[in-house]
Amino acid sequence: MHATQPPGTQIDILAVHNLRDLGGWPAGDGRRVRSGLIFHSTDLHAVADAGLEALARLGLRTIVDLRTVAEREPQPDRLPDGATQLYCDVLADARNAAPAMLPMIMADPRNAGELLGDGKAESLFAQGYRDIVSLPSALDAFRRYFLVLADETRRPLLFHCATGKDRTGWAAAATLSLLGVSQDDVFQDYMLTNLQLLPALQPVFDRFAAAGGDPDLLKPVLGVQPAYLEAAFEEMRRTFGSLDAYFEDGLKIESGTLRELRVALTEERTT
Repeated sequence: MHATQPPGTQIDILAVHNLRDLGGWPAGDGRRVRSGLIFHSTDLHAVADAGLEALARLGLRTIVDLRTVAEREPQPDRLPDGATQLYCDVLADARNAAPAMLPMIMADPRNAGELLGDGKAESLFAQGYRDIVSLPSALDAFRRYFLVLADETRRPLLFHCATGKDRTGWAAAATLSLLGVSQDDVFQDYMLTNLQLLPALQPVFDRFAAAGGDPDLLKPVLGVQPAYLEAAFEEMRRTFGSLDAYFEDGLKIESGTLRELRVALTEERTT
């Protein structure tokens, strides 16, 4: 991220949406999150050669794929030169995972109201975010993500799910929270998804409407809402009691490793 750009600035690479650097956010005690080390985006299956070259210029060493097997096998990532991949299937243990339900919804737009209307979509996604925090597969996936993030030889690192907003949204929120970023800034970063992702998904809205669906039903599915992320934090507090306990008791990451992450991924603010 260029020094003059505010945190959360979108990085423009064709066919890679919701791409941004987690760096730049104030991290407390006069520190900020280091830039150029942690990125997130949508999946990388459609990126062209020029986009791969642009990703390679970010220096990426690791791509963490948070998708399910069913999502990633038909649309595998294209990796930039120099990067290796780590699969962390967050929702492997979920029966009906809302963050991975888009293909089912798009298959039957005319009847989507039965699944999504009258607040059902919001309820489904709130439960999905609780699953992202407490499912055994989620705990295992995020443990592996944070351990690879702690390995300086694997950074810079990019993580993603399918649309880079739900599983990716929690990964970003948990990372920033661990590094001392305020909850207001964590939510501000999260909500940038509606500005940086939804415009790129207009063709999806258009196809849904052309097939007889109500495009308004897709807004809580393709976008994000503060209530979703709040549901994740509530689940974290209910299940583990605190952020530190989530990392130490839920993810089984030693306190020394967490301290090392905070030191390695933040720096003193000079202004």
